[in-house]
Amino acid sequence: MIEVVNPTTEEVLGTVRAGTVGDVDTAVTRAVTAFPAWAATSVQERLAVVRAVADGLSERAAEFASTMTAEMGTPITFASRVQVPNPIGIARGVETTLSGGYFDGEEIGNSLVLREPVGVVAAITPWNFPLQQMVAKVVPALAAGCTVVLKPSELAPFTADLLASVLSAAGVPEGVFSLVHGTGPVVGEALATHPMVDMVSFTGSTRAGRRVSALAAGTVKRVALELGGKSANVVLDDADLARAVKIGVANAFMNNGQACSAWTRLLVPAPRHDEALEVAVAAAAKHVPGDPTVPTTRLGPAVSAAQRDRVVDYIRQGASEGAQLALGGPDAPTSRGFHVAPTVFGQVRSDMTIAQEEIFGPVLSVMPYTDEDDAVRIANSTVYGLGGAVFSADPARALAVAKRLRTGQVDINGAAFNTSAPFGGYRQSGNGREFGRHGLDEFTELKSIQR
Repeated sequence: MIEVVNPTTEEVLGTVRAGTVGDVDTAVTRAVTAFPAWAATSVQERLAVVRAVADGLSERAAEFASTMTAEMGTPITFASRVQVPNPIGIARGVETTLSGGYFDGEEIGNSLVLREPVGVVAAITPWNFPLQQMVAKVVPALAAGCTVVLKPSELAPFTADLLASVLSAAGVPEGVFSLVHGTGPVVGEALATHPMVDMVSFTGSTRAGRRVSALAAGTVKRVALELGGKSANVVLDDADLARAVKIGVANAFMNNGQACSAWTRLLVPAPRHDEALEVAVAAAAKHVPGDPTVPTTRLGPAVSAAQRDRVVDYIRQGASEGAQLALGGPDAPTSRGFHVAPTVFGQVRSDMTIAQEEIFGPVLSVMPYTDEDDAVRIANSTVYGLGGAVFSADPARALAVAKRLRTGQVDINGAAFNTSAPFGGYRQSGNGREFGRHGLDEFTELKSIQR
Protein backbone atom coordinates (compact mmCIF):
# COMPACT_ATOMS: atom_id res chain seq x y z
CA MET A 1 0.00 0.00 0.00
CA ILE A 2 1.04 3.60 -0.59
CA GLU A 3 0.42 6.13 2.18
CA VAL A 4 -0.85 9.56 1.13
CA VAL A 5 0.44 12.27 3.47
CA ASN A 6 -1.11 15.69 4.02
CA PRO A 7 1.87 18.05 3.49
CA THR A 8 0.38 20.68 5.80
CA THR A 9 -0.28 18.48 8.83
CA GLU A 10 2.19 15.67 8.03
CA GLU A 11 -0.62 13.23 8.85
CA VAL A 12 -1.63 10.24 6.73
CA LEU A 13 -4.77 10.97 4.75
CA GLY A 14 -5.24 7.39 3.59
CA THR A 15 -3.75 4.74 1.37
CA VAL A 16 -4.00 3.42 -2.17
CA ARG A 17 -2.96 0.06 -3.47
CA ALA A 18 0.42 -0.04 -5.17
CA GLY A 19 -0.18 -1.40 -8.65
CA THR A 20 1.94 -4.14 -10.16
CA VAL A 21 3.18 -5.06 -13.62
CA GLY A 22 0.35 -7.58 -13.69
CA ASP A 23 -2.19 -4.85 -12.98
CA VAL A 24 -0.80 -2.85 -15.89
CA ASP A 25 -1.06 -5.82 -18.23
CA THR A 26 -4.66 -6.45 -17.18
CA ALA A 27 -5.62 -2.80 -17.74
CA VAL A 28 -3.87 -2.62 -21.12
CA THR A 29 -5.48 -5.87 -22.26
CA ARG A 30 -8.90 -4.50 -21.35
CA ALA A 31 -8.09 -1.29 -23.24
CA VAL A 32 -7.06 -3.26 -26.33
CA THR A 33 -10.28 -5.27 -26.18
CA ALA A 34 -12.44 -2.16 -25.74
CA PHE A 35 -10.72 -0.11 -28.45
CA PRO A 36 -12.51 -1.29 -31.63
CA ALA A 37 -15.99 -0.59 -30.30
CA TRP A 38 -15.05 2.75 -28.75
CA ALA A 39 -13.18 3.91 -31.86
CA ALA A 40 -16.26 3.05 -33.92
CA THR A 41 -18.62 5.23 -31.88
CA SER A 42 -19.93 8.33 -33.56
CA VAL A 43 -18.53 11.77 -32.88
CA GLN A 44 -21.87 12.71 -31.40
CA GLU A 45 -21.69 9.87 -28.90
CA ARG A 46 -18.21 10.86 -27.79
CA LEU A 47 -19.25 14.51 -27.74
CA ALA A 48 -22.04 13.65 -25.30
CA VAL A 49 -19.52 11.94 -23.01
CA VAL A 50 -17.12 14.90 -23.10
CA ARG A 51 -19.98 17.27 -22.31
CA ALA A 52 -21.05 15.07 -19.39
CA VAL A 53 -17.47 15.00 -18.06
CA ALA A 54 -17.25 18.79 -18.14
CA ASP A 55 -20.60 19.03 -16.37
CA GLY A 56 -19.48 16.50 -13.77
CA LEU A 57 -16.31 18.45 -13.04
CA SER A 58 -18.37 21.60 -12.56
CA GLU A 59 -20.84 19.91 -10.25
CA ARG A 60 -18.08 18.49 -8.03
CA ALA A 61 -15.77 21.51 -8.19
CA ALA A 62 -15.68 22.10 -4.42
CA GLU A 63 -14.88 18.45 -3.76
CA PHE A 64 -12.03 18.47 -6.26
CA ALA A 65 -10.61 21.69 -4.81
CA SER A 66 -10.63 20.47 -1.21
CA THR A 67 -9.12 17.14 -2.19
CA MET A 68 -6.20 18.77 -4.00
CA THR A 69 -5.60 21.12 -1.07
CA ALA A 70 -5.49 18.17 1.31
CA GLU A 71 -3.23 15.87 -0.67
CA MET A 72 -0.78 18.28 -2.31
CA GLY A 73 -1.11 21.53 -0.35
CA THR A 74 -2.29 23.95 -3.01
CA PRO A 75 -4.04 26.94 -1.38
CA ILE A 76 -7.80 26.45 -1.45
CA THR A 77 -8.36 29.80 -3.16
CA PHE A 78 -5.93 28.84 -5.93
CA ALA A 79 -7.55 25.43 -6.18
CA SER A 80 -11.00 26.97 -6.52
CA ARG A 81 -9.96 29.68 -8.99
CA VAL A 82 -7.39 27.81 -11.11
CA GLN A 83 -6.90 24.13 -10.31
CA VAL A 84 -10.55 23.26 -11.05
CA PRO A 85 -11.69 25.91 -13.59
CA ASN A 86 -8.75 25.23 -15.93
CA PRO A 87 -9.65 21.54 -16.40
CA ILE A 88 -13.28 22.47 -16.98
CA GLY A 89 -12.12 24.95 -19.63
CA ILE A 90 -9.94 22.29 -21.24
CA ALA A 91 -12.85 19.84 -21.40
CA ARG A 92 -15.12 22.52 -22.87
CA GLY A 93 -12.44 23.27 -25.44
CA VAL A 94 -12.43 19.63 -26.53
CA GLU A 95 -16.21 19.80 -26.76
CA THR A 96 -15.96 22.86 -29.03
CA THR A 97 -13.36 21.23 -31.26
CA LEU A 98 -15.42 18.04 -31.66
CA SER A 99 -18.47 20.11 -32.53
CA GLY A 100 -16.61 21.87 -35.35
CA GLY A 101 -16.25 19.01 -37.81
CA TYR A 102 -12.82 17.90 -36.59
CA PHE A 103 -13.20 14.35 -37.94
CA ASP A 104 -14.81 15.28 -41.28
CA GLY A 105 -11.55 14.93 -43.21
CA GLU A 106 -9.71 17.17 -45.65
CA GLU A 107 -9.54 16.95 -49.43
CA ILE A 108 -5.99 17.37 -50.78
CA GLY A 109 -5.91 16.79 -54.52
CA ASN A 110 -7.18 13.27 -55.11
CA SER A 111 -6.68 12.32 -51.44
CA LEU A 112 -9.10 12.24 -48.54
CA VAL A 113 -7.04 12.88 -45.39
CA LEU A 114 -8.63 11.56 -42.22
CA ARG A 115 -7.81 11.67 -38.53
CA GLU A 116 -8.21 8.40 -36.64
CA PRO A 117 -7.53 7.44 -33.00
CA VAL A 118 -3.94 6.49 -32.22
CA GLY A 119 -5.05 3.48 -30.15
CA VAL A 120 -4.31 2.57 -26.53
CA VAL A 121 -2.92 5.56 -24.61
CA ALA A 122 -0.94 5.43 -21.37
CA ALA A 123 -1.40 8.73 -19.51
CA ILE A 124 1.16 9.39 -16.76
CA THR A 125 0.41 12.54 -14.77
CA PRO A 126 2.04 14.68 -12.05
CA TRP A 127 1.00 15.83 -8.60
CA ASN A 128 1.28 19.62 -8.94
CA PHE A 129 -1.71 20.21 -11.25
CA PRO A 130 -3.27 16.78 -10.91
CA LEU A 131 -6.75 17.38 -12.29
CA GLN A 132 -5.63 19.71 -15.07
CA GLN A 133 -3.04 17.29 -16.42
CA MET A 134 -5.32 14.28 -16.18
CA VAL A 135 -8.12 16.07 -18.01
CA ALA A 136 -5.68 17.44 -20.62
CA LYS A 137 -4.74 13.86 -21.53
CA VAL A 138 -7.72 11.66 -20.77
CA VAL A 139 -10.54 13.80 -22.22
CA PRO A 140 -9.01 14.51 -25.66
CA ALA A 141 -7.79 10.92 -25.91
CA LEU A 142 -11.30 9.59 -25.26
CA ALA A 143 -12.75 12.19 -27.59
CA ALA A 144 -10.42 11.00 -30.34
CA GLY A 145 -11.67 7.44 -29.92
CA CYS A 146 -8.69 6.12 -27.95
CA THR A 147 -8.83 3.93 -24.87
CA VAL A 148 -6.81 5.10 -21.86
CA VAL A 149 -4.88 3.67 -18.93
CA LEU A 150 -4.09 6.39 -16.39
CA LYS A 151 -1.26 6.31 -13.87
CA PRO A 152 -1.55 9.39 -11.63
CA SER A 153 1.11 10.53 -9.20
CA GLU A 154 1.17 8.50 -6.02
CA LEU A 155 1.39 11.82 -4.13
CA ALA A 156 -2.06 12.95 -5.37
CA PRO A 157 -4.08 9.81 -6.09
CA PHE A 158 -7.41 10.81 -4.57
CA THR A 159 -8.02 13.46 -7.21
CA ALA A 160 -7.66 10.68 -9.77
CA ASP A 161 -10.23 8.57 -7.94
CA LEU A 162 -12.68 11.48 -8.12
CA LEU A 163 -12.05 11.90 -11.84
CA ALA A 164 -12.61 8.18 -12.40
CA SER A 165 -16.03 8.48 -10.74
CA VAL A 166 -16.90 11.46 -12.97
CA LEU A 167 -15.87 9.51 -16.07
CA SER A 168 -17.96 6.54 -15.02
CA ALA A 169 -20.99 8.72 -14.37
CA ALA A 170 -20.49 10.35 -17.77
CA GLY A 171 -20.92 6.99 -19.49
CA VAL A 172 -17.35 5.96 -20.28
CA PRO A 173 -17.61 2.17 -20.79
CA GLU A 174 -15.64 -0.48 -18.88
CA GLY A 175 -12.18 -0.96 -20.31
CA VAL A 176 -12.23 2.31 -22.24
CA PHE A 177 -10.74 4.00 -19.17
CA SER A 178 -8.71 2.29 -16.45
CA LEU A 179 -6.91 3.70 -13.44
CA VAL A 180 -3.79 2.04 -12.04
CA HIS A 181 -2.20 3.59 -8.96
CA GLY A 182 1.45 3.00 -8.28
CA THR A 183 5.00 4.26 -8.60
CA GLY A 184 6.84 5.39 -11.70
CA PRO A 185 9.54 2.68 -11.58
CA VAL A 186 6.88 -0.05 -11.49
CA VAL A 187 3.60 1.08 -13.09
CA GLY A 188 4.99 3.92 -15.18
CA GLU A 189 7.79 1.85 -16.68
CA ALA A 190 5.47 -1.09 -17.34
CA LEU A 191 3.20 1.21 -19.34
CA ALA A 192 6.07 2.78 -21.27
CA THR A 193 7.42 -0.63 -22.34
CA HIS A 194 4.14 -2.46 -22.88
CA PRO A 195 3.96 -3.71 -26.48
CA MET A 196 0.21 -3.11 -26.74
CA VAL A 197 0.37 0.55 -25.66
CA ASP A 198 0.37 2.73 -28.77
CA MET A 199 1.19 6.06 -27.12
CA VAL A 200 2.51 7.46 -23.85
CA SER A 201 1.49 10.96 -22.81
CA PHE A 202 3.69 12.01 -19.89
CA THR A 203 3.92 15.11 -17.73
CA GLY A 204 6.67 15.36 -15.14
CA SER A 205 10.33 16.13 -14.69
CA THR A 206 12.75 16.26 -17.59
CA ARG A 207 14.78 13.44 -16.02
CA ALA A 208 11.73 11.17 -15.89
CA GLY A 209 10.72 12.24 -19.40
CA ARG A 210 14.06 11.08 -20.76
CA ARG A 211 13.50 7.72 -19.09
CA VAL A 212 10.01 7.36 -20.57
CA SER A 213 11.32 8.19 -24.05
CA ALA A 214 14.11 5.63 -23.77
CA LEU A 215 11.76 2.89 -22.60
CA ALA A 216 9.11 3.67 -25.20
CA ALA A 217 11.66 3.61 -28.04
CA GLY A 218 11.82 -0.19 -27.79
CA THR A 219 8.36 -0.49 -29.34
CA VAL A 220 8.49 2.74 -31.38
CA LYS A 221 5.34 4.03 -29.71
CA ARG A 222 4.39 7.69 -29.90
CA VAL A 223 5.53 9.77 -26.94
CA ALA A 224 4.22 13.21 -25.93
CA LEU A 225 6.14 14.95 -23.16
CA GLU A 226 5.39 18.03 -21.06
CA LEU A 227 8.42 18.46 -18.86
CA GLY A 228 10.29 21.00 -16.74
CA GLY A 229 10.81 24.70 -17.22
CA LYS A 230 12.92 27.66 -16.19
CA SER A 231 10.83 30.48 -17.59
CA ALA A 232 12.07 34.03 -17.86
CA ASN A 233 10.03 37.16 -17.19
CA VAL A 234 11.71 39.80 -19.38
CA VAL A 235 10.95 43.32 -18.13
CA LEU A 236 12.01 45.80 -20.80
CA ASP A 237 13.33 49.24 -19.95
CA ASP A 238 10.08 51.02 -20.92
CA ALA A 239 7.82 48.78 -18.83
CA ASP A 240 5.94 49.67 -15.66
CA LEU A 241 8.57 48.05 -13.46
CA ALA A 242 6.52 47.81 -10.26
CA ARG A 243 3.55 46.23 -12.02
CA ALA A 244 5.70 43.79 -13.98
CA VAL A 245 7.60 42.66 -10.90
CA LYS A 246 4.49 42.22 -8.75
CA ILE A 247 2.77 40.13 -11.43
CA GLY A 248 5.98 38.19 -11.92
CA VAL A 249 6.31 37.33 -8.23
CA ALA A 250 2.71 36.11 -8.10
CA ASN A 251 3.37 33.90 -11.11
CA ALA A 252 6.64 32.54 -9.71
CA PHE A 253 5.01 31.65 -6.39
CA MET A 254 1.70 30.29 -7.70
CA ASN A 255 0.80 26.82 -6.48
CA ASN A 256 3.53 27.18 -3.83
CA GLY A 257 6.13 27.68 -6.55
CA GLN A 258 5.34 24.23 -7.92
CA ALA A 259 4.46 25.05 -11.52
CA CYS A 260 6.52 23.96 -14.53
CA SER A 261 5.77 27.18 -16.43
CA ALA A 262 6.40 29.56 -13.49
CA TRP A 263 8.45 32.67 -14.28
CA THR A 264 11.27 31.85 -11.88
CA ARG A 265 13.82 34.17 -13.53
CA LEU A 266 13.09 37.91 -13.39
CA LEU A 267 15.20 39.74 -15.99
CA VAL A 268 15.50 43.51 -15.43
CA PRO A 269 17.67 46.33 -16.81
CA ALA A 270 20.91 46.42 -14.84
CA PRO A 271 20.51 50.09 -13.74
CA ARG A 272 17.14 49.19 -12.19
CA HIS A 273 18.16 45.92 -10.56
CA ASP A 274 18.11 47.22 -7.00
CA GLU A 275 14.74 48.91 -7.50
CA ALA A 276 13.29 45.70 -8.97
CA LEU A 277 14.76 43.63 -6.15
CA GLU A 278 13.15 45.90 -3.55
CA VAL A 279 9.74 45.56 -5.21
CA ALA A 280 10.17 41.79 -5.53
CA VAL A 281 11.07 41.41 -1.86
CA ALA A 282 8.05 43.44 -0.76
CA ALA A 283 5.74 41.42 -2.98
CA ALA A 284 7.21 38.06 -2.00
CA ALA A 285 7.03 38.88 1.71
CA LYS A 286 3.23 38.93 1.41
CA HIS A 287 3.32 35.22 0.56
CA VAL A 288 3.38 34.12 4.17
CA PRO A 289 3.53 30.32 4.58
CA GLY A 290 0.34 29.08 6.16
CA ASP A 291 -2.56 26.66 6.25
CA PRO A 292 -3.74 26.22 2.63
CA THR A 293 -7.30 25.52 3.76
CA VAL A 294 -7.58 29.16 4.90
CA PRO A 295 -8.86 31.31 2.00
CA THR A 296 -6.38 34.14 2.63
CA THR A 297 -3.29 31.88 2.51
CA ARG A 298 -1.11 32.55 -0.53
CA LEU A 299 1.66 30.03 0.11
CA GLY A 300 1.13 26.48 1.21
CA PRO A 301 3.71 23.72 1.76
CA ALA A 302 5.86 21.75 -0.64
CA VAL A 303 4.14 18.52 -1.59
CA SER A 304 6.46 16.30 0.45
CA ALA A 305 9.41 16.31 2.81
CA ALA A 306 11.66 15.21 -0.04
CA GLN A 307 10.50 18.09 -2.24
CA ARG A 308 10.98 20.59 0.61
CA ASP A 309 14.52 19.31 1.18
CA ARG A 310 15.28 19.55 -2.53
CA VAL A 311 14.20 23.20 -2.64
CA VAL A 312 16.15 24.04 0.52
CA ASP A 313 19.27 22.49 -1.01
CA TYR A 314 18.90 24.79 -4.03
CA ILE A 315 18.54 27.81 -1.75
CA ARG A 316 21.76 26.87 0.03
CA GLN A 317 23.51 26.37 -3.29
CA GLY A 318 22.36 29.76 -4.55
CA ALA A 319 23.85 31.46 -1.51
CA SER A 320 27.08 29.46 -1.76
CA GLU A 321 27.54 30.45 -5.41
CA GLY A 322 27.36 34.14 -4.56
CA ALA A 323 23.77 35.14 -5.30
CA GLN A 324 22.43 37.92 -3.07
CA LEU A 325 19.93 36.43 -0.62
CA ALA A 326 17.44 39.27 -0.24
CA LEU A 327 14.53 37.40 1.38
CA GLY A 328 13.92 34.02 2.94
CA GLY A 329 16.51 31.31 3.08
CA PRO A 330 16.85 27.64 4.03
CA ASP A 331 15.41 27.84 7.54
CA ALA A 332 12.00 26.26 8.11
CA PRO A 333 9.35 29.00 8.46
CA THR A 334 6.90 26.81 10.44
CA SER A 335 7.16 24.06 13.01
CA ARG A 336 4.81 21.71 11.18
CA GLY A 337 4.28 21.00 7.52
CA PHE A 338 6.69 20.88 4.59
CA HIS A 339 6.88 24.65 4.20
CA VAL A 340 9.64 26.62 2.48
CA ALA A 341 10.20 30.30 3.17
CA PRO A 342 9.45 32.61 0.21
CA THR A 343 12.91 33.31 -1.14
CA VAL A 344 14.28 36.01 -3.45
CA PHE A 345 17.83 36.16 -4.80
CA GLY A 346 19.37 39.20 -6.45
CA GLN A 347 22.40 39.62 -8.73
CA VAL A 348 21.90 36.14 -10.15
CA ARG A 349 24.14 35.25 -13.10
CA SER A 350 23.09 32.86 -15.84
CA ASP A 351 25.94 30.46 -14.97
CA MET A 352 24.58 29.89 -11.44
CA THR A 353 22.77 26.65 -10.64
CA ILE A 354 19.63 28.45 -9.48
CA ALA A 355 19.44 30.18 -12.87
CA GLN A 356 19.78 26.94 -14.83
CA GLU A 357 17.97 24.18 -12.96
CA GLU A 358 14.28 23.84 -12.15
CA ILE A 359 13.83 24.33 -8.40
CA PHE A 360 10.05 23.80 -8.13
CA GLY A 361 9.53 25.91 -5.04
CA PRO A 362 8.94 29.54 -4.00
CA VAL A 363 12.34 30.79 -5.14
CA LEU A 364 12.81 33.78 -7.48
CA SER A 365 16.07 34.81 -9.19
CA VAL A 366 16.41 38.48 -10.14
CA MET A 367 18.86 38.79 -13.04
CA PRO A 368 20.25 42.05 -14.48
CA TYR A 369 20.82 42.48 -18.21
CA THR A 370 22.63 45.14 -20.26
CA ASP A 371 20.38 45.55 -23.30
CA GLU A 372 17.54 43.85 -25.18
CA ASP A 373 19.83 41.40 -26.97
CA ASP A 374 21.43 40.45 -23.67
CA ALA A 375 18.00 39.86 -22.14
CA VAL A 376 17.04 37.51 -24.96
CA ARG A 377 20.37 35.72 -24.65
CA ILE A 378 19.86 35.17 -20.93
CA ALA A 379 16.25 34.08 -21.40
CA ASN A 380 17.34 31.46 -23.94
CA SER A 381 20.39 30.29 -21.98
CA THR A 382 18.85 27.21 -20.31
CA VAL A 383 18.00 23.77 -21.69
CA TYR A 384 14.31 24.52 -21.14
CA GLY A 385 11.70 26.32 -23.20
CA LEU A 386 8.23 26.04 -21.73
CA GLY A 387 6.88 29.46 -20.71
CA GLY A 388 7.90 33.05 -20.38
CA ALA A 389 6.76 36.67 -20.26
CA VAL A 390 7.60 40.06 -21.70
CA PHE A 391 6.56 43.42 -20.24
CA SER A 392 6.78 46.64 -22.25
CA ALA A 393 4.83 49.87 -22.73
CA ASP A 394 5.06 49.19 -26.46
CA PRO A 395 2.99 46.09 -27.44
CA ALA A 396 4.77 45.83 -30.79
CA ARG A 397 8.17 45.81 -29.10
CA ALA A 398 6.98 43.21 -26.60
CA LEU A 399 5.72 41.01 -29.44
CA ALA A 400 9.03 41.30 -31.26
CA VAL A 401 10.92 40.14 -28.16
CA ALA A 402 8.37 37.38 -27.50
CA LYS A 403 9.04 35.99 -30.98
CA ARG A 404 12.75 35.74 -30.14
CA LEU A 405 12.19 33.62 -27.02
CA ARG A 406 12.71 29.91 -27.64
CA THR A 407 9.73 28.79 -25.63
CA GLY A 408 6.30 27.29 -26.20
CA GLN A 409 4.26 30.06 -24.57
CA VAL A 410 4.93 33.73 -23.87
CA ASP A 411 2.58 36.09 -22.01
CA ILE A 412 2.75 39.78 -22.87
CA ASN A 413 2.03 42.30 -20.09
CA GLY A 414 0.33 39.75 -17.87
CA ALA A 415 -2.11 38.36 -20.43
CA ALA A 416 -4.53 35.69 -19.21
CA PHE A 417 -3.83 31.95 -19.50
CA ASN A 418 -5.72 30.39 -22.41
CA THR A 419 -6.84 26.75 -22.06
CA SER A 420 -7.68 26.58 -25.78
CA ALA A 421 -4.23 27.66 -27.01
CA PRO A 422 -1.52 25.00 -27.48
CA PHE A 423 0.57 24.37 -24.37
CA GLY A 424 3.95 22.66 -24.47
CA GLY A 425 7.65 23.24 -24.74
CA TYR A 426 10.78 23.54 -26.83
CA ARG A 427 13.99 21.60 -26.23
CA GLN A 428 14.12 19.74 -22.89
CA SER A 429 10.73 21.10 -21.85
CA GLY A 430 9.26 18.37 -24.02
CA ASN A 431 7.47 17.79 -27.29
CA GLY A 432 3.87 17.75 -28.41
CA ARG A 433 1.12 20.11 -27.34
CA GLU A 434 -1.89 20.04 -25.03
CA PHE A 435 -5.24 21.92 -24.96
CA GLY A 436 -7.71 22.76 -27.70
CA ARG A 437 -7.43 21.45 -31.24
CA HIS A 438 -3.68 20.91 -30.98
CA GLY A 439 -4.16 18.78 -27.88
CA LEU A 440 -6.65 16.60 -29.74
CA ASP A 441 -4.20 16.25 -32.65
CA GLU A 442 -1.75 14.44 -30.36
CA PHE A 443 -4.08 11.46 -29.99
CA THR A 444 -4.81 10.94 -33.67
CA GLU A 445 -3.10 9.36 -36.66
CA LEU A 446 -3.37 10.73 -40.19
CA LYS A 447 -4.60 8.50 -42.99
CA SER A 448 -4.55 9.45 -46.71
CA ILE A 449 -7.00 7.70 -49.01
CA GLN A 450 -6.35 8.26 -52.71
CA ARG A 451 -9.32 8.04 -55.06
